[in-house]
Amino acid sequence: MQSLPGFRDFLPRQCAARNYTFARWREVARRYGFVEWEGPMLEPTDLYRRKSGPEIVDQLFNFTDKGEREVALRPELTPTLARVIAAHEREFKKPLKWFSIGQFFRYEKQQRGRLREHFQLNCDIIGEADLAADVELVALCIDILRVFGFSEKDLVVRISDRAFWTDFLQARNVGEERWDELLQVIDKLGREPREKTAAKLGELAGPVFDLLRAGGKSEILARLTDELRARGLSDFAEVDVRIVRGLAYYTGIVFEVFDRAGKFRAVAGGGRYDNLIAQLSDGAVKMPALGFAMGDVVLGELINETPAARAQMQKAITASGKIDIYLVIAKEERRADALRQVQQLRERGYRVDYPLTAEKVAKQFQAAEDAGAALALLYGDEWPAVAVKDLTTGEQKNVPSEELLAYLARSLSLSS
Repeated sequence: MQSLPGFRDFLPRQCAARNYTFARWREVARRYGFVEWEGPMLEPTDLYRRKSGPEIVDQLFNFTDKGEREVALRPELTPTLARVIAAHEREFKKPLKWFSIGQFFRYEKQQRGRLREHFQLNCDIIGEADLAADVELVALCIDILRVFGFSEKDLVVRISDRAFWTDFLQARNVGEERWDELLQVIDKLGREPREKTAAKLGELAGPVFDLLRAGGKSEILARLTDELRARGLSDFAEVDVRIVRGLAYYTGIVFEVFDRAGKFRAVAGGGRYDNLIAQLSDGAVKMPALGFAMGDVVLGELINETPAARAQMQKAITASGKIDIYLVIAKEERRADALRQVQQLRERGYRVDYPLTAEKVAKQFQAAEDAGAALALLYGDEWPAVAVKDLTTGEQKNVPSEELLAYLARSLSLSS
């Protein structure tokens, strides 16, 4: 039996890498004043239809449950967030700064950087229409990437303004019913041949290409980049109005993160979606909102191919797998005494291991080294003293068992 296509097993080292990612996501989100929340993994299929249209069903793991309800494993978090905010927004002061780390599912062909399941960080600000919220969100995204060891030479945040293009279309009297179609064409600029793009744009092709050659300047985008410059983060950001993001619910600033070498899919992406909560609550709640998502698959690939980021992760994983103390039981008649102290040590927060069954002393010391233990405690002829051996220096000292806890507290605090 094998795992299903597009799904992963997380063996201990892979699980440690995942936990490393989660820990840094949480660390920076909390540094920015975001609080963690979570929603259900299963939602009514209609929630996704209302946000993305009926075609989204082809990309879902959906089924009819035993209560005859049509349900789906969540492919994203934004619809759930909008539903929760519509139901509970009166319980919280605005703006809300929420983040979540969860697992998501899409029934599509797996490929590099895109599987049928993945873990994802979502960060959203609800209830603030000012550009300051957009700046805060982009800054958060950049700082999350920096904490993994990436520099401005590794990654770039490409920022655009969807309103820039809707103003462009309005000025040329293009009907609103065509906007989504044309914005999706613009979103694919650079990923399709120029001739194909021109054919789709028709009479708008010339003005669009002229605008892109001119650089697509915008007062709002200039203000945003000035704010990032004031924070010392502007080297990570570039204005690129080709970034539209194909989802129709975006209403303003949008951005995507790419590796500078262009080898991978987008690492993260998001933007402002001021109308979505009203759309999913049938107009009952109207609140401005913006957010971004960062998945673990592309991020993990990029970490593994960036030497500084990879070395930082490997160092953290190695440290997280180490124990503090290993008990070497040289005399089996001392096992009860050793196990009594194992419990005391663990209750004080030390990471402790010992042989479950009788083993040769040499094998036990090898196990201690393999586990990365800082100290080995030898229970043998020295009892009621315990021989404490520093596995880094090789120094050994006999410590009375009643003084052991205090001695270890001093020793391990000095070594850390």
